[in-house]
Amino acid sequence: MGADRDFAYGAAAGLLSDLFLGDPRRGHPVAAFGRAAGAVEHVLWRDHRGWGALHAAVCAGGAAALGAAAARAVRRSPAARAALTAAVTWSAVGGTSLAREARAVARALEAGDVAGARARLPHLCGRDPQALDADRIARAVVESVAENTSDAVVGALVWGAAAGVPGLAGFRAVNTLDAMVGHRSARYRRYGWASARLDDLAGWPGARLTAVLAAAAGPDPRGALRAWRADAAAHPSPNAGPVEASFAGALGVRLGGTLSYGGRVEHRPVLNSSGRPVRAADVERAVRLSRRVSWLALGVCVAGRALVGRTRRAGRTGRAKGCGS
Repeated sequence: MGADRDFAYGAAAGLLSDLFLGDPRRGHPVAAFGRAAGAVEHVLWRDHRGWGALHAAVCAGGAAALGAAAARAVRRSPAARAALTAAVTWSAVGGTSLAREARAVARALEAGDVAGARARLPHLCGRDPQALDADRIARAVVESVAENTSDAVVGALVWGAAAGVPGLAGFRAVNTLDAMVGHRSARYRRYGWASARLDDLAGWPGARLTAVLAAAAGPDPRGALRAWRADAAAHPSPNAGPVEASFAGALGVRLGGTLSYGGRVEHRPVLNSSGRPVRAADVERAVRLSRRVSWLALGVCVAGRALVGRTRRAGRTGRAKGCGS
C-alpha cells in the first residue's frame, strides 16, 4: 500500500512540477544522459547491429540501474520515496515544453510569419521546414503534439506505474536513444537498429493508452476510434500510427501525407481521410487534448498500480492462510 501511495503522490507532484515549472533550464538529467550516451557511442560505434545493441544495453540498462540504486537508497523513507518519484517524473516528462513549442509555432502562423514558424519547427520535430507551407507546418505540429503526448508523458507514466523509478528512468533513456541514433541515416541504419526497436517495444503500451484516452477525452470519440481502426495500421510507425490517427479523428482533421526528413521524402498514409486540413488554430486544440490525455493517464496509471498491488497482497494473504490451515 505504501509504495502505491508514494508513486501516486510522487507522479502527481512530478506532473504538476512540469506543468508549472517546465523543464529545468540547467543541468537537465536527460541532457546529461545524452552526453553520456554520446560518449559511449564514440567508443562503441561500428557499422554493425551488434555494437548498436551493446550501446542500447549499456545506456538504457545503466539508466535503469541508476534509478534502481536511487530507489533502494530511499526505500525506508516514504517521504523520500515520493520525493524521488516526483523528481524523476519531472525530469522524464516533457508536456509543458511540448505545449510551449507548439504554441510558439502556432502564434507565428497566426501572425502570418511563416518564416518564423519554419525557424521554430525544428524545436518540435526533425522535418525539413523549408519544404513546408503554413498548412503543412500546422499539420506537422499537430502530429508532433500527438506523438509526443505518448513519448514524452504517457509512456513514462506507464513505465513508472509498472516499474517505479527504474521504469521512469529506463523509458526516458530508451526514448532519448531512439532520438539520437534510431533514425535511418547512413551512419545509424545498422548501429541504431536496436535502439529503434527497443523504443518501439517500450512505447507500445503507452501509445495504445494514449490513443484510447484521446478518443475518450476528445470532442469526437467515435471519429477517433474510426480513424484508429481504419488508418493506424498503415502508418510506418507501430506506435505513432494509433496515436496520430486517434488525435486526427478526435479533432476532425486530416493528418499524414507527404513529408521530408533530412532530405528524404516520405509518402505516409492519410489518417482520417474524411477530416478537413489542419489549420493553425487546431494546434491549440491539440495541446488541450494532450493535457487532458496526460492527466487521465496519471489517473489510470495510479489506479492500475493500486489494483495490481491490492491483487498481489490478496494473493499473498490467501497463500498464507492456506499454509496455516
